[in-house]
Amino acid sequence: MDIAAVQQLIESDMQSVDALITDRLQSDVVLVNQLGHYIVNSGGKRLRPMLHLLCANAMGYQGDHHHRIAAIVEFIHTATLLHDDVVDGSELRRGKDTANALWGNEASVLVGDFLYSRAFEMMVEIGKMRVMDILAHATNIIAEGEVMQLMNVHDADTTEERYLEVIRYKTAKLFEASSRLAAIICDAAEEQEQALAEYGMHLGTAFQLIDDVLDYSSTSEDIGKNIGDDLAEGKPTLPLIYTMRNGTPEQTALVRNAIETGGLEQIKEVQKAVEATGAITYTEQAAKDASEEAIQALDKLPASNYRDALQSLAEFAVNRSY
Repeated sequence: MDIAAVQQLIESDMQSVDALITDRLQSDVVLVNQLGHYIVNSGGKRLRPMLHLLCANAMGYQGDHHHRIAAIVEFIHTATLLHDDVVDGSELRRGKDTANALWGNEASVLVGDFLYSRAFEMMVEIGKMRVMDILAHATNIIAEGEVMQLMNVHDADTTEERYLEVIRYKTAKLFEASSRLAAIICDAAEEQEQALAEYGMHLGTAFQLIDDVLDYSSTSEDIGKNIGDDLAEGKPTLPLIYTMRNGTPEQTALVRNAIETGGLEQIKEVQKAVEATGAITYTEQAAKDASEEAIQALDKLPASNYRDALQSLAEFAVNRSY
């Protein structure tokens, strides 16, 4: 099943989610409407809402709370993007100008806050304390992950373990929450809840690892952001960490200097070093291992087209070029 078939499987659900997102983005403040609609409708994959909907359907959910949770998850994710782009000084996302590039940092931060608070209003409407507990905890962990990443910026001594911890906090936690919540709204057994949580966590890890690969092996047109953004910001991602650990003294010094100083002056040389040391292959294999662990977690779910689609989603995470 390819990604188009996966999307088609939940097309009607996604239409309901999109309608809910549009409705709940409404504000009496014009700038909130403008900026909120711009970022939410800027061509994202809607991967986290898709994940929640697939998991809920795989568990046989009957009701409409899954639409609301999918919208909440997208609002939380979008808020993190708005804040991320301000922290990173990014000017391009998904092939378009970032909100902060168009409206400024102040508006981006405040509209991100609006999306967070709107998400929490919608959590209350569901009326399940465990839903609020999982999402509140996930939001807190994501914030901690952002701070951890900030601490690693320009630190060429960042270890693979520290890097993977940032991924688990900053990216994988919302994937994990999205999938776990499907079990919670179905009142599923603890074993199935844990299986879905593990699936989401491993899927999110694989997804981020491939994002980090694409930053050194793709094109701006393919991935919708400027190539080398991570390097320009001094972020020591796994391809760079591996290159420093396994490269020649010259390659190690090159990458170390690039991380510590930031900027793109040496991007071509760094890309060559990353390729020459096998760092891309190493990171891709780490992503494939995470994807396989995600797929294994699905064994606890009943057989269905939706479970097959979840497997396809895990395969897409590591085989994509954008």
